[in-house]
Amino acid sequence: MTKVDFYTGSPDKLRSACQLSQKAMQNGLKTVISLPDAASCDALDKLLWVYPDTGFIPHCLSDAQQAAQTPVLLSYSGSTFPHHDLLISLCAEALPFFSRFDRLIEIIGTDEEDSRLGRERYKFYRDRGYELRHFDLSREQRK
Repeated sequence: MTKVDFYTGSPDKLRSACQLSQKAMQNGLKTVISLPDAASCDALDKLLWVYPDTGFIPHCLSDAQQAAQTPVLLSYSGSTFPHHDLLISLCAEALPFFSRFDRLIEIIGTDEEDSRLGRERYKFYRDRGYELRHFDLSREQRK
């Protein structure tokens, strides 16, 4: 069964996705990042080319020819992927294909609407018996 982690209080959801995908890649996991639209996908694509400061995270669109060999995939409309280690969601609703993945990370921002939608998704997963963990990114910022 998919393990679900919530990362709340993110001041920059795209940067959080970069940090988490880099950590996953360092641990040998392949990652799919699901975004709500093409503009978000393009913005994250640009950020991944310069993150971290001394390198970049190898990535491509999930439907690209080299997707099976690439550690991080970006998707805003697909539901078919060549690997299923980790799904990072930046979407407002639970994704219908999340259960194909070993692990799901939901990143929640700091605005009230995003928090409300995140609570709804948390309840959705909890009510279906998924193992849930919570990490407060706002606490990380205070350290």
